[in-house]
Amino acid sequence: MTVAGFGFRRGAQLASLIDALERIEAEYGAVERLAAAESMLPLVQALGRERGMAVIAVDDASLPQAATLTRSEPSLQARGTGSVAEAVALLAAGPGAVLLGPRLISADRMATVAVARISLEAP
Repeated sequence: MTVAGFGFRRGAQLASLIDALERIEAEYGAVERLAAAESMLPLVQALGRERGMAVIAVDDASLPQAATLTRSEPSLQARGTGSVAEAVALLAAGPGAVLLGPRLISADRMATVAVARISLEAP
């Protein structure tokens, strides 16, 4: 299963998330689910409705638990994680998930997205 996790600035619009999703899918292929921190959920749910995709909510308090590839100082100060998008993707995908790469940024620099993958097959 592949999950696209989102982070974004206040004032981001649906178009920012659409652009970010299209960029990440061009890089890594189609994703199966979308995810966002609970405090950022409404905009990602709107994207999910538009694309007919399920959205996973991630508890904001759990974000610092995920080991991210990116280390953004503003993100660390505001959310306790180096990348909200990367942390959300990892946490939503579940234990054993791995990031396919660092987050990507929308053209307007208002949204970030990262993809994590977990195998649903038993070892």
